[in-house]
Amino acid sequence: MLRALGNPEKRLRFIHVTGSNGKGSTCAMLASVLEQAGYRTGLYTSPYLQDFCERIQVNRTNIPKERLADITGLVRKVADRMEDHPSQFELVTAIAMLFFAEENCDIVVLEVGMGGALDSTNVIDAPEVAVITNICLEHTEYLGTTIAEIARTKAGIVKPGCDAVVYNSTPEAVEVIREVCAERKVPVHMVDFSAVRLTRHGLTGQEFLWKGLAIRLPLSDRLQLRNAATALTVIEVLRKRGYAVRDQDIVNGFAGVFWPTRMEVVQKEPLFLLDGGHNPQCADAMTDFLCEFLPDRKVVFLIGFLRDKETEGILEKLIPFAGEFVCVAPDSPRSLPAEMLAGQIKRLCDVPVQTCKSVQTGIVRSIHSGFPVVCFGSLYLAGEIRNQLVLIRKTFQRKQCMDARRNLTEQQRTEFSEQIFRRLIELPEVQQANVIFSYAATYDEVDLTAFHCWAKDEGKTLAFPVSGKGGVMEAYEPWNDDSWETGKYGIVSPMLSRSDYICPEKIDLILIPCVGWDGYGGRLGHGAGYYDRYLLKCGGAAQVMVAFDVQKLERTAQEETDQAVSCVVTDTGVKRFL
Repeated sequence: MLRALGNPEKRLRFIHVTGSNGKGSTCAMLASVLEQAGYRTGLYTSPYLQDFCERIQVNRTNIPKERLADITGLVRKVADRMEDHPSQFELVTAIAMLFFAEENCDIVVLEVGMGGALDSTNVIDAPEVAVITNICLEHTEYLGTTIAEIARTKAGIVKPGCDAVVYNSTPEAVEVIREVCAERKVPVHMVDFSAVRLTRHGLTGQEFLWKGLAIRLPLSDRLQLRNAATALTVIEVLRKRGYAVRDQDIVNGFAGVFWPTRMEVVQKEPLFLLDGGHNPQCADAMTDFLCEFLPDRKVVFLIGFLRDKETEGILEKLIPFAGEFVCVAPDSPRSLPAEMLAGQIKRLCDVPVQTCKSVQTGIVRSIHSGFPVVCFGSLYLAGEIRNQLVLIRKTFQRKQCMDARRNLTEQQRTEFSEQIFRRLIELPEVQQANVIFSYAATYDEVDLTAFHCWAKDEGKTLAFPVSGKGGVMEAYEPWNDDSWETGKYGIVSPMLSRSDYICPEKIDLILIPCVGWDGYGGRLGHGAGYYDRYLLKCGGAAQVMVAFDVQKLERTAQEETDQAVSCVVTDTGVKRFL
């Protein structure tokens, strides 16, 4: 198939990565560092979590859907003429090769799908570096029934002319890999884990020294330090092969690594930990993490497996930490039914077990359990949760913030609104604005009545929102106090027949209400997204959010369409964000 497509893979250079655990994280680290070093870097990984296009990236940007469709059309024409029709993975690999070649990638970080010797990605010539990460028993029906057999299969990516970087796993695996490298006259570089010295470890990342170089990695799993040592060893080998990678490129590259669902803290309050681990080694890493960060606390495991996983061995490791299990089935034809998983758990322990027919129901049940939430068991499950979690978290956060706002007494709301008013009128953007887009508050919001009186006395034009169908919001200036009506959602708004339309280009300042906010400029709205759409129309207007301090969240759940703000005024002060 590739020959018929002009052998695009022969126009590329590669780092080829195989192993049982840590492949994806190692690939992400390498791609981030090489991009920082100025190389146009391709990244090929599997499976995807939320969007198929994640699998094929250049400089950490997904392949555009239009390009994916166009290249797929080309590959399909070739594949349909073949007597032995390619598999899906073969087709995707060919698409990736064409895309990377068309994008003139300087180097491609290429993750093996399964095994090594017979994997589709092994169609390439000798890579710059063949990387073999940690090896354990997996896919025994395809790769071999012993560690040695699996190691030999994975060592199939080693070819004369490359260097090999090898994760120092079991002696049995290392011995086989060394034999293969010796047969093919390939230099072996064993990863020295002792060269990594941890200096700080937290829920959202860790800092370490590598041969004197201080590095921050925003991944919290301690095992990631071993993957980091593997990636750094690859970088050392690339330097010897003539690649220009500075120490600062390494520091910047590691600081920018994003590899979701690896001990990923998606929210701190309540704690929601998302991990795609699915074998006993991953379960060991999870239990170490829980011992360190949640000692003497139970968690609810939101859990689901594929049928071919060693569920009993994994469950035995997790049970001591469980206050409850919520069982779901990942979105895969190979998934283990939730009822069967629940039955296994009940045979092993007397921890409460719930089964849920959908992942969405499982998320809601877990969040409301009263325990910290740990998702575990499958990358398919983790990806599905990531797809749904933002909206569920938004619902949860809205209730949390609305309750906090409504628990204020009438006297507190009055006092806090007065403090916000005093701070608002001192802001330069307020002083300089001639046309201000404000809002009429409901009973539990920040009351801007005093501000509106001040603005009129100052001769400023005041416009207010009118919300319509399809999430469309417009600004209108009411003629007088009789120009108001109760509009959509029971909110008081200007009467169109007794108000003047104000186009977005004329607005100097927008005062934005919110349900919740965070210390990063994140805003949680009421749900319809009116302000997020309107802000896109008002590129030249200054934006100031107003809120009570009790509405502050650790981090607001954000979708791609949510618009961040640069300033918030609360009863405790003015906060500005980059």
